[in-house]
Amino acid sequence: MSTTNAPRTGRMRTWMLEGLSDMGKGKPSRPVESSPEAGHKGQRWWRVMCLTGVDYFSTLGYQPGIAALAAGLLSPVATVVLVIVTLAGALPVYRRVAEESPHGEGSIAMLSRLLSFWKGKLFVLTLLGFAATDFLITITLSAADASTHLVENPHLAEALHDKQVLITMILIALLGAVFLKGFLEAIGVAVALVGVYLALNAVVVVTGLWHVATEGHVVTDWSTALTAEHGNVFAMIGVALLVFPKLALGLSGFETGVAVMPHVEGDPGDTEEKPTGRIRGTKRLLTTAALIMSVFLICTSFITTVLIPHKEFESGGEANGRALAYLAHEYLGNAFGTIYDVSTIAILWFAGASAMAGLLNLMPRYLPKYGMAPHWARAVRPMVIVFTLVAFLVTWIFDADVDAQGGAYATGVLVLICSAAIAVTIAARKASQRGWTIGFGVISAVFLYTTVVNVIERPDGVKIGACFIVGIILISLLSRLGRAFELRVTHIELDETAERFVQDISRRTARFIANEPDNRDAAEYRDKIEQIRADNDLPTSEDFVFAEVTVADPSEFEAGLTVRGEVLHGRYRVLTIESSSVPNALAALLLHVRDTTGTRPHIYFEWTEGNPFTNFLRFFLLGQGEVAPVTREVLREAEADRNRRPRVHVG
Repeated sequence: MSTTNAPRTGRMRTWMLEGLSDMGKGKPSRPVESSPEAGHKGQRWWRVMCLTGVDYFSTLGYQPGIAALAAGLLSPVATVVLVIVTLAGALPVYRRVAEESPHGEGSIAMLSRLLSFWKGKLFVLTLLGFAATDFLITITLSAADASTHLVENPHLAEALHDKQVLITMILIALLGAVFLKGFLEAIGVAVALVGVYLALNAVVVVTGLWHVATEGHVVTDWSTALTAEHGNVFAMIGVALLVFPKLALGLSGFETGVAVMPHVEGDPGDTEEKPTGRIRGTKRLLTTAALIMSVFLICTSFITTVLIPHKEFESGGEANGRALAYLAHEYLGNAFGTIYDVSTIAILWFAGASAMAGLLNLMPRYLPKYGMAPHWARAVRPMVIVFTLVAFLVTWIFDADVDAQGGAYATGVLVLICSAAIAVTIAARKASQRGWTIGFGVISAVFLYTTVVNVIERPDGVKIGACFIVGIILISLLSRLGRAFELRVTHIELDETAERFVQDISRRTARFIANEPDNRDAAEYRDKIEQIRADNDLPTSEDFVFAEVTVADPSEFEAGLTVRGEVLHGRYRVLTIESSSVPNALAALLLHVRDTTGTRPHIYFEWTEGNPFTNFLRFFLLGQGEVAPVTREVLREAEADRNRRPRVHVG
């Protein structure tokens, strides 16, 4: 039986981890089909726009209803404010993000470059928590709204009553299955869904405007009621500005637009360092999507406000969460309305595709690089399964309720937009662009105000985001703890002097002394050699090379090493190394010496004074601590054969 199952297990493992080597190594995150081996060169910008558009454009399914509930008769005015903020604020910000971060890392990477050490890592993990909130709630909220359209369709309402949670989970499972099959299929589906959905919405909008034009009293009734309620234009604008934060879901597509940027086709002369064509295509993507959405937002908020009684927007009303579907059934008949429902259900279901793409681009890029996720987290398919299971849990917790998830969704969207605005402000300031710095600073202030107001009014969003943040940080730290003794050096280079030292000492017995550099005077090296000889009973004829490691950023997990050689005080040969971890650097050096010279090197330590637990924490957080036993453990994990393992001596 074991021989029968082994090949099957091997094939499953290979399929699950396919594309692993392409992820998280400082290159743009690619799904399986878009790896270089597959010869994939990207997609046209308008096709990728459809992928992010299934998130952005699908908000038409619920945005007019949210605006009507939040602003009432002022919904069209508040929506105009939203459009102004979109075109004059979010769009310029993300066009700049596309320039500064052309591999899809987004504002998170821009800000992480400004901070180092653990504060930078924890800051990135916090932003990743909000990104996870945004993208995962996009998946669950969109699927829940799709199921709402399904169960409230006149032909299906009775048969599907009370089955919304089950339907939502089925939709999420189908989305995960699409990504397990392959990402290119997801783009093809997105193009078809967006094309049909926008065409049907155009029909509903034109029909609605026709009824507004032919039934002139509806506009008169609306304007009269609006004036009676708010008095004058200035009062209307003031109230619209106050309720604007509640409409923030209409900004949801920009972060995913940048996240899917690696899939935009570039110019033939593009390089990884300077992908000019990809940047230009992404700017077109963002601008076109924003213009299309702005036109639809203004038109739909207007026709739904003047044509639908306000009570129908409230909970239990026929237009609650489906205002345009209500108009489609009301003015174009149940046959067209059902077609519209099917299209809306499909695009809302698939809105999770752009969010899933964003998650698959962000998480494998940061967590494995920080040592805060297992190796398989660099592969697409295992991560799809993890995200799908988390989406199931969120759906179950919120009982597939769209309104209950709205606060968390808006909080995630706004925090990410704030981080993007702040990042581009800093970038403009560093580039000495005074005008852009002031402009982006004002935009940052607007989004900070919007975020604060949203958090005050809907604190549940921060609570949910905090759960994601705590979960990510806790799992990340536990993962890093579990990988603490892993050999983390990606490559090692020796300068000419260091190479000469290694080749010379390997002709005899390669003996290295691990030394923590203090004064680096002659007495330090002389006393160290005498101590090592006395502790290990070595004759005076034995020759040594010192190895000194300086810790740079201890929070880094993987990095290459550069070893430099120098002669101090005319007689002591010293190899100097800069690394995030002393034990890892020494272990990597020893293995490199063994592999390049064919000899088993020896290294000599003195015991570190102090509490072992405290020293372990110093190693885990600061890359130092109890160096000797940790170096030995790193070597043991890296080389299972004791006869080939470099020898560690402690006196």
